[in-house]
Amino acid sequence: MELRVSAMHRVGSAGNTSNSTRPRKEKRLTYVLNDADDTKHCAGINCLAVWKPLAPDGRDYLFTGSRDGTLKRWELTEEVATCSATFESHIDWVNDAVLAGDNTLVSCSSDTTLKTWNCLSDGTCTRTLRQHSDYVTCLAAAEKNSNVVASGGLGGEVFVWDLEAALTPVSKSSDAMEEDCSNGINGSGNSLPITSLRTISSSNSISLHPTPPHGYVPVAAKGHKESVYALAMNDSGTLLVSGGTEKVVRIWDPRTGSKTMKLRGHTDNIRALLLDSTGRFCLSGSSDSMIRLWDLGQQRCVHSYAVHTDSVWALASTPTFSHVYSGGRDLSLYLTDLATRESILLCTKEHPILQLALHDDGIWAATTDSSVRRWPAEGRNPQKVFQRGGSFLAGNLSFSRARASLEGSTPVPVHKEPSFTIPGTPGIVQHEILNNRRHVLTKDTAGSVKLWEITRGIVVEDYGQVSFEEKKEELFEMVSIPAWFTVDTRLGSLSVHLDTPQCFSAEMYSADLNIIGKPEDDKVNLARETLKGLLSHWLTKRKQRFGSQSVVNGEVASGKEISTRSITHSRMEIDGNAENDSMVYPPFEFSTVSPPSIITEGSQGGPWRKKITDLDGTEDEKDFPWWCLDCVLNNRLPPRENTKCSFYLQACEGSTVQILTQGKLSAPRILRIHKVVNYVVEKMVLDKPMDSVNPDGTFAPGLPGGQSQHSAVGGDGSFRSGLKPWQKLKPSIEILCNNQVLSPDMSLATVRAYIWKKPEDLSGAGKMIPDDILTEKIASLWLNSVELDSHLALFKVSPVAS
Repeated sequence: MELRVSAMHRVGSAGNTSNSTRPRKEKRLTYVLNDADDTKHCAGINCLAVWKPLAPDGRDYLFTGSRDGTLKRWELTEEVATCSATFESHIDWVNDAVLAGDNTLVSCSSDTTLKTWNCLSDGTCTRTLRQHSDYVTCLAAAEKNSNVVASGGLGGEVFVWDLEAALTPVSKSSDAMEEDCSNGINGSGNSLPITSLRTISSSNSISLHPTPPHGYVPVAAKGHKESVYALAMNDSGTLLVSGGTEKVVRIWDPRTGSKTMKLRGHTDNIRALLLDSTGRFCLSGSSDSMIRLWDLGQQRCVHSYAVHTDSVWALASTPTFSHVYSGGRDLSLYLTDLATRESILLCTKEHPILQLALHDDGIWAATTDSSVRRWPAEGRNPQKVFQRGGSFLAGNLSFSRARASLEGSTPVPVHKEPSFTIPGTPGIVQHEILNNRRHVLTKDTAGSVKLWEITRGIVVEDYGQVSFEEKKEELFEMVSIPAWFTVDTRLGSLSVHLDTPQCFSAEMYSADLNIIGKPEDDKVNLARETLKGLLSHWLTKRKQRFGSQSVVNGEVASGKEISTRSITHSRMEIDGNAENDSMVYPPFEFSTVSPPSIITEGSQGGPWRKKITDLDGTEDEKDFPWWCLDCVLNNRLPPRENTKCSFYLQACEGSTVQILTQGKLSAPRILRIHKVVNYVVEKMVLDKPMDSVNPDGTFAPGLPGGQSQHSAVGGDGSFRSGLKPWQKLKPSIEILCNNQVLSPDMSLATVRAYIWKKPEDLSGAGKMIPDDILTEKIASLWLNSVELDSHLALFKVSPVAS
């Protein structure tokens, strides 16, 4: 196990006069990259909802929720499905979505929140409901009671919401709102503090949270001890059923949260539930591959249907509850007559089915693929399907269906191709961060390999369907740059995570970034410039709104200035030149055509996600992590690890060249070996005075006689100002490490990463060799000044034969 002390800062509390400190976990900033059409999903579709608004144009709409963290609204016509809005605010998988009332969409996510949206809006979240302690997996709505929505999740919690009460604004002072809304209900732009209700954890213990005076408390259905995966509600909202890993169907009165009955029969997790409009009959689908029909009045299972050969994950019934469409892990979609037990295979494809939505005479199928397909279903008269033949009688036991499949009597699907497809884009499933720490190699579900530049958020090369491993080896560079970001592909796209202070550890010279008009030896902090690129649109909007007042006395001007966090120059670093602070250099300009989305968690309202071009300038330290704002607005970086390293230079054994120094030299880790060559040329070949000092005092080599001098190579990365480029000097000098000639373009950090030898390789004892026992056989010592157990490597200076 690795203990990382650097994950927390020691920061002073606001108003703390005793100089005491407390640890604080800083919030992360993530940005999600898009290289394709934003009107398409790039990950599996978890949920569907068909909406038939009472509009004169008679257009129908389909809402889809994806593992890419977004929902989309599709305007449907006979031959076209047009994406008319993207609903973006969730920061993790969207797991379910239901329609409530005339024009409200409710969604739930693995980010532990529910969110509400206006169905006809441009995609702006109207409220965030924060009560669950874990992933929210499922929702249920009452068709004739537009205010009632139930939610269930992995924490074993089931909550019943009255949306009208929950979404009613509460009049409170701004100060009280700031204190109370961290566990409440939050709007877009305005925070609405609502209490956490008494949450029921997976251990069935009750966790009490303070209740604001005017807070809305939803009903908690208490009793689940394990994860909840499925919910269903009758039309009037008077009956709620739930199921999950406990393998039982629980029935509740959603008005009080009280249990009414428990139904046993399934032998594995319950993954899908349906109630008829009256609430008398219930259908359940389970990982035991069975579908069961329950009579809630008799409190028993009246039929079981062995249709599938694997887990049943999705159910949809006809309006009269006479037939059920089912899909799941076996990639197949079946239609079953609940009365006659006659079943028929509608289609089978290459992706597991996650959810179904009946739409007139077709049925939409959501799968682990990013595309959505509609299949002919004869929803108004399902008996038509059976007239084509090919049906079979569903068995009572799961093994009967599996045995029939093994015996070769697998039914032939009625349909080979869907009647309509809404295409998605292939999601990223594999990635590798390259050594230059600016490029990431990816492979998607279609097998296409691409090279991303994460400081611009674009694909710089599309290699097509090639070997990922071979391309990774081909792109290998022997360079060493600190790992300043991490990446995951959980959302089907590249999510780049920045954590402070680690993200500020990587620097490059402006010459290596091809930045024109900037001195070639200027050090560029990669995270700082990336943040400036990401927030350039926000900064422009902010200046338009607040003008010159956006920065006051070097501190961020907002509702509460960052100065209240006791940020002082004593624990911050000023980085870069003031006149260039606002510039965004070409290597850090992000696309506005396919802009990335920012994901973070403010101090209020919980996590949020928004495209960088949708930021309006009003966001402040309640929305962004303070360290991001302090970097972009105040040009300050948190304390970083020592970015320098120390080493010795000595002549090779037998060389007639004068020994340079026995003192320790110090230089930035990004320093190139050709700078070391320059130094050797100046001090030895050109016979410069050994005690020369730069006018700015940045370098003072060892004194004659071998006296140890702990001195720094120029902080700007140069050994001495005014030197000619090393290429023009053409020195007959080589720098060796472990008898290997070092390339002039190699950095000190690269030498340390690839050429140094561990102490045990030199001493045999695995311990540090003290400076005072160095001999001529050990020509030089590399000392990593950051770590106590420093590594050793050999440097040599030797003349090159002319």
